Amino acid sequence: MVIFVRRWWGRFFALLCSVLLISSDLPLIAQEAEKIPDDQLDSLVAPIALYPDPLLAQVLAASTYPLEIIQLQQFLNRNKELKDKALTDAVMQQPWDPSVQALAPLPDVVKRLADDIQWTTDLGNAFLAQESDVMNAVQRMRMKAEQNGNLKSTDQMKVETKVVESKTVVVIQPANPQVVYVPS
Repeated sequence: MVIFVRRWWGRFFALLCSVLLISSDLPLIAQEAEKIPDDQLDSLVAPIALYPDPLLAQVLAASTYPLEIIQLQQFLNRNKELKDKALTDAVMQQPWDPSVQALAPLPDVVKRLADDIQWTTDLGNAFLAQESDVMNAVQRMRMKAEQNGNLKSTDQMKVETKVVESKTVVVIQPANPQVVYVPS
């Protein structure tokens, strides 16, 4: 009798788990994330749209790890004496995503991301859900800045307009690949 009850409960429990798993997937399938409109994406990316492309890529990827950005900010606050290679080595020992680790030498960028963690989280979520739309928003902001005369090549960065896959894009690269300037 005891063996029969255990088998019955085991089968019942397995069936219950299966039903719960199947039914819990249904709302996820039916419920699709709402797309963020272009004007909101433009506002979301505006603070970083004029960053050089390598830095922009790091910031967008890192924004998908908001908790790790907060941890990096706290780490930098606790370890102000660390510089250059010592800082890089210490950060590489942390279990953070490489995109977050790469921001360590740029404390102003880390502070910007950590100080407005809701914006950072929204940016990361938008990037995960609508990557191409986010990149299009960056291009809209760059073209607008270029048309207004606010985006030009300088000693710190090289700005070029190129056609990539039949799309006109504004590319921003550091003038010196070894040094990345953060526009303000």
